[in-house]
Amino acid sequence: MNKNVLVAQSGGPSSVINGTLRGIVEMCKAMPDHFGTVYAGFHGIEGVLTEELIDLSVQPEEEIALLSITPASGAIGTCRYKLRKHQKEDFARVVDVLKAHNIGYFFYIGGNDSMDTAHKIAQLAQEQGLDLVATGGPKTIDNDVGDQEFKLIDHTPGYGSVARYWALNVQNANQENEGSRSPDPVLVLQAMGRRIGFIPAAARLADPNREMPLQIYLPESGLTLLEMADLVNDELKVSKRVLLVVSEGFDVGDLGDAKDSFGHTQFSASQTTVKQVVINYLNSVGLAARGKARGNMAGTDQRHNPIYASTVDMEEAYKLGQKAVEIALKDGNGYMSTLLRNPGPIYSVRYDKVPLEKVANSERTFPRKWISKSRIDVTDGFVHYAMPLIGTNWPSIPLVNGLQRFARIERIFAAQKLPAYIPQELR
Repeated sequence: MNKNVLVAQSGGPSSVINGTLRGIVEMCKAMPDHFGTVYAGFHGIEGVLTEELIDLSVQPEEEIALLSITPASGAIGTCRYKLRKHQKEDFARVVDVLKAHNIGYFFYIGGNDSMDTAHKIAQLAQEQGLDLVATGGPKTIDNDVGDQEFKLIDHTPGYGSVARYWALNVQNANQENEGSRSPDPVLVLQAMGRRIGFIPAAARLADPNREMPLQIYLPESGLTLLEMADLVNDELKVSKRVLLVVSEGFDVGDLGDAKDSFGHTQFSASQTTVKQVVINYLNSVGLAARGKARGNMAGTDQRHNPIYASTVDMEEAYKLGQKAVEIALKDGNGYMSTLLRNPGPIYSVRYDKVPLEKVANSERTFPRKWISKSRIDVTDGFVHYAMPLIGTNWPSIPLVNGLQRFARIERIFAAQKLPAYIPQELR
């Protein structure tokens, strides 16, 4: 009897996360000689702990195919629950659920914290003598999984799409700022990116020839609000307007930070915003132009809007799901599927594997060499790195009666075989 498959997602979603899910499901279903039933943990590892396992094998093929254009995690759910060493009951429960449902393959899609969970389950399998292969599938819009040399992974699925979102929206914002510069000379745009500037840096992709009065404030810049005001006014004296993109992690003092269960700051849930602090400060010290600063703050749409998804990102997310299954079969326990950029002027990647222990809880920062001397811009080196990731075409999203048609995954759950359980950190 073939071992069954369990796949789950964790952390903040992206517009292409379900592409990786589709790649895993379709690859497993195409090889019935190797894999049994494919289940999904409903809301990540929490669904595993509560034994809520959606049967994906019974879903219609067209619904699985539609996962590639279905954003966020509405299909099977995500979570921010982390397995920590002291949670002995949780680890024992995971073992019980895996055994009860004859799970031989576990795939976890997520970022650095999720890869830590996958790594712990891989270790658990070894320690308990389980016949289990645990494999990771990378995902994060922050592009912070991996190492500073980009040898573990070149970029993560999700980043190309959020970069495209910012490239296109900065183009739109520039039109607004140019037309409204008399009453509103400064337009402040807040981008996601807790401590790492890959997302706000993507604003430069809107203007690689540097024709806009665009200033980019990364969390790594080390600039202060006072320095920002001087730099903004210097540009106002020349261009009469400024388009200012600031990271949500830019240091403006205490925001009354809210934390998620991974311990990360949730800026969108905090009491105030970096954007508003910047606007208030600039207006209070005065602008070197008539009018006021005002702003826009993108919400979770920057990470889940399928219309802005990169077709390059969509394809790579899918292939990384396929690669994860290939790794599980050929290489066994304890790896993450990865992609590496091939050398040369024409963009291409190759798919490979990397040990989970090397990427678990990793955090790649934005390279200093890609921050310009002015500290309010990024270099051409970054532009050359990121521009191929945003693609050159619009994604094709099917419409029915004018509305987007996403995958409809029915909540068909496996029969529960164990007593009810509440995860330790939720009690």
